[in-house]
Amino acid sequence: MEALGLCTDLYELTMAQSYLENGKAGRAVFSLFVRKLPPNRNFLVCCGLETLLEGIERFRFTDREINYLKSLQRFSDDFLGYLKDYRFEGNIYAIPEGRIVFQNEPLIQVEAPLPDAQILETLVINVIHFQTTVASKAVRIYLSAGGRSLVDFGFRRAHGLEAGIYAARASYVAGFDGTSNLEAGARWNIPVFGTVAHSYIMIFDREEEAFRAFARSFPHNSVFLLDTYDTLEAAKKTVQLARQGVPVVGVRLDSGDIPYLAREVRRILNSGGLRDVKIIVSGGVDEYTIKEWIDEGVPIDAFGVGTKFITSADAPYLDMAYKLVEYDGEPKVKTSPGKATFPFKRQVFRQISGGQMERDAVVRYGDTQEGDPLVEKIIDGGRLVRDLPSLKELRDTLMQELKGLPPDLRGLSGGEYEVIIK
Repeated sequence: MEALGLCTDLYELTMAQSYLENGKAGRAVFSLFVRKLPPNRNFLVCCGLETLLEGIERFRFTDREINYLKSLQRFSDDFLGYLKDYRFEGNIYAIPEGRIVFQNEPLIQVEAPLPDAQILETLVINVIHFQTTVASKAVRIYLSAGGRSLVDFGFRRAHGLEAGIYAARASYVAGFDGTSNLEAGARWNIPVFGTVAHSYIMIFDREEEAFRAFARSFPHNSVFLLDTYDTLEAAKKTVQLARQGVPVVGVRLDSGDIPYLAREVRRILNSGGLRDVKIIVSGGVDEYTIKEWIDEGVPIDAFGVGTKFITSADAPYLDMAYKLVEYDGEPKVKTSPGKATFPFKRQVFRQISGGQMERDAVVRYGDTQEGDPLVEKIIDGGRLVRDLPSLKELRDTLMQELKGLPPDLRGLSGGEYEVIIK
């Protein structure tokens, strides 16, 4: 398996060499947190911890990595020797995946000798930032869908193959029913979905020939794409084929005036006795369009969600930072305006009232406070201290969390939640 030692920024290594040369190798704690939620984000979903732990296990410097660093003519032989022997043997504290979190709460805390913890910064931010961003977008879509089926269709529009694969993972944690992404399906046993593109319809001389051919090949998955030519005429052809015994599971709309077309297609299907045939909508779908259509009573049974989900189009990044908060048992605080940090390793206690989240208190680790503690020790001395939950268990965790989410935080804007820093 490929080593990930070079999946870091240059200055992480220049700092690490200088730390070692200047006797700065004491115990340090770095904290990963989001300073401020993006506009219209009322909460975030922790995601990516398992991926991060896999990455840390692969954070090694083999001959390939060492030879490249030597070619830069920047690093000493002693430091390159340190990197060649690098194995993370520190501690990691984390809020587990699937938990709901807010601003200024420590998602990941890395405790290790200063150089060891410093050089993990890029990897930690990269992995947790992406999956948390996408999971937080996906759960908004899940809440807006009101129980309707959701499938990740975003792979082709993702910012790279790995982004598409891990976005599928995050979306499943956040309540999606499956993905079109076969690699994600294979890695995590996520259900996979998909039928045909417009090119399939166009290759046949007649539209109904395409429908009939696909139903013959996949009778249990015969979803017809209706909008290659005339959507309503395609719906009528679907009824005619069904009367001839052709199996029809669903129809998909991918363009046009969706509210009008969905209503008319539903009317045509119902009048032809196809009340159980599902209408699936894809193409430019996000939580805003889903909520609008559902509020208007548009008859849609399922959504294929792609570009706007997988790029988190309205909030494509989080103001996430990995900051030194403790060194040799002493507090470390950054005081820059707008970028101030809090000292020491931290615990978060969540206070619940009437089954609903009421407020969070962020306190020094080891202090006691009313509420349920969120931060858990995951790695001790470089070793995993407990088995990691399955993807299904992470999904169940989030579904349980959502039951305790105050109603004003479930919407698409405007909610506030109190986080007290002590």
